[in-house]
Amino acid sequence: MVSVKNILLVRTDRIGDVVLSLPMLSVLKYHYPEAKISVMVREYTRQLVEHHPAVADVILWDETKPRSSYRALLRRRRFDIAIVPYPRFHLALLLFLSRIPVRVGTGYRWYSFLFNKRIYEHRKDAKRHEVEYNLNLLKTLGIVPVGEPEFIFPISDESKEKIDNILKERNIQSFAVLHPGSGGSARDWKAENFSALGDELSRRYHLQIVVTGGPGDEQIVRNVQRGMKTPAVSFAGEFSLEELAALYLRAKLFVSNSTGPLHIAAMVGIPVIAFYPPIVQCSAVRWGPFTKKKRVFTADNQQCRYCQGGACRSNVCMDQITVPQVTEAAGELLREYV
Repeated sequence: MVSVKNILLVRTDRIGDVVLSLPMLSVLKYHYPEAKISVMVREYTRQLVEHHPAVADVILWDETKPRSSYRALLRRRRFDIAIVPYPRFHLALLLFLSRIPVRVGTGYRWYSFLFNKRIYEHRKDAKRHEVEYNLNLLKTLGIVPVGEPEFIFPISDESKEKIDNILKERNIQSFAVLHPGSGGSARDWKAENFSALGDELSRRYHLQIVVTGGPGDEQIVRNVQRGMKTPAVSFAGEFSLEELAALYLRAKLFVSNSTGPLHIAAMVGIPVIAFYPPIVQCSAVRWGPFTKKKRVFTADNQQCRYCQGGACRSNVCMDQITVPQVTEAAGELLREYV
């Protein structure tokens, strides 16, 4: 390709998916330093990319808007390359009709003919991490990334100051974060387990407990609080993603099911503990926290009286992960990294 002036990365799915695509931006900017890189995301993930040093512009995807308006926009912008880690027919067709010359995507969908640079990997097999799958898409452009993937998420001084003031007002100092929801993306460790863990973290490691949650998590967060013998502070639904990252940055430990905020916590560099079901598509191999500061627990469906080695059908498998196991893992991480 003689000249690349405009590149579009399309990632219109959820928080964790966007976070695990961030390393693509630095690699693209390195290989196309003169190119203008735009990212298409939903409004609620906008903050994850809008201040990235490699990103020149953010295009907000809204399902309610007519596709023709996006087609007109993309044609005006004259993109040279569009990359789609999250393949959907309507997106592939949109890029094709927008006359973007190079369209990068999977080769394993019935509509893959709409991409003209294709990679043949089944992500559902979960043989690699999502970060690797995303970066492998760039090989279709002749790009072979080297070194450790780079996660950049600038957190403003305003967000840090806001969080610091709130922590000071609430007299919260040395604390751990529990995030008991998953937004339906995985099987969940029970609220009562998070409650018992919170009490143990408080008793054994003298940590205050903060509970976070996204939209729809209010009830499970209340359940965790009510189940604890020691007080816990809820910040469910109170912060933007940038403010949430600033909060996690101040924490000693983060514990959650497989969900987007887990990847934000890992990205800002605090120790994390994560829980995963025995489902290949939800595997920690693909969706685990991308950090060395971690302990990961995966339930075993061979040991589950309901699944008996077959498909995981309920949260019962997750009961194999015990509070004492997680408490010990927390102690190991705190001794090693805090």
